Amino acid sequence: MPTDPIKERVFRALDTFAIEIPSWGFANTGTRFGKYIQAAAATNIEEKFADAAEVHRLTGVTPTLALHVLWDLPNGVADAPKIQSLVEKTGIRAGSINPNLFQEAEYKYGSICNPSAEVRAKATAHLLDSVAIGKALGAAEVSMWVSDGSNYPGTQSMRRRIGWMKEALAKTHAALAPGQIMLVEYKPFEPAFYHTDIADWGMALELARSAGPQAKVLVDTGHHYQGTNIEQIVAWLIELNALGGFHFNDRKYADDDLTLGSIDPYQIFRIFHEILFEQSKGGAFKSPAFMIDQSHNLKGKVEAMVQTVVTAQELYAKASLVDQDTLAKLQDSCSLVDAEEAFRGAFWQDVRPLLAEWREARGLPAHPLAALRESRYVERTTEERREKNAGGGSSYA
Repeated sequence: MPTDPIKERVFRALDTFAIEIPSWGFANTGTRFGKYIQAAAATNIEEKFADAAEVHRLTGVTPTLALHVLWDLPNGVADAPKIQSLVEKTGIRAGSINPNLFQEAEYKYGSICNPSAEVRAKATAHLLDSVAIGKALGAAEVSMWVSDGSNYPGTQSMRRRIGWMKEALAKTHAALAPGQIMLVEYKPFEPAFYHTDIADWGMALELARSAGPQAKVLVDTGHHYQGTNIEQIVAWLIELNALGGFHFNDRKYADDDLTLGSIDPYQIFRIFHEILFEQSKGGAFKSPAFMIDQSHNLKGKVEAMVQTVVTAQELYAKASLVDQDTLAKLQDSCSLVDAEEAFRGAFWQDVRPLLAEWREARGLPAHPLAALRESRYVERTTEERREKNAGGGSSYA
């Protein structure tokens, strides 16, 4: 049985933990080959907010919903009042604003890195519109994934594209409100298979630094080559005061958008440990924005989202159990076996009973997945949305 200090440590960590969920995680999605239709999937922004509110009711730690501009606010800033009314209705706040720099036909050869000045201007205008949406909704982050790149050597100038990218990001940064953060995401490949314009954390870091002090790096746990030591990247970004946020998912081979911890839960534990270690030092470190970035193609949308959130809580609680003082002494004495046992021993502890106790103490269902099934929310939304989803088949959320 856990001792009282352990319980206190876990409860303290859980009380500070919140994670943002994505609107697109509730919509029908698929692969590049097609879309898999689920009868209960959200078909509009109202239903996305309703699903998000249900996840928050069950878990208590998902107060914000990440919004994708083209999918959720197709009219730009003009749609902000509609979103604000849903915020007031559901109690779910608008989360990070995610521009779309990959879907328009003009972006075939890039968006902010396109050789055409006209296309670059269109992409930059979209980024500025996204910042304006964030201001109107009080959103803290504008989160950017730039899919630009090329497929064949010699077909694009990598050097000139760096300059065009810096110019667009500088203009976007200049438009930010005080307190707003611009998150620069990176991805080594897909859809570009020869070179991607923001391929790793070093490129993202330089672009963020060049843009200005309100720009930080976003780490997506699916956006790395096999075997990459992501927690070391996290440690460096913390050291450089450049870690802005995460997109959490899991993958087996590439960016699979699998539910968090389904393949390698130990990796997420190690990442959380780096963050909690920095917090334990008692400095001015501000925890990065935790966000989920998953499209649940085979699992039920709401059920998979609850499962992911619960898993994130479990791994965060496990990471909080690492005794930092003891571990530091063992590391300094190079007691390798004992240090590793002190570290991984926290990972192997079953924190689920403590999480159930924490939830009950805060008026939440002890077991969110079971509570979801008992509520029959999925069954009700299936009946309400079945007909609308029957004819769905577009490629995006």
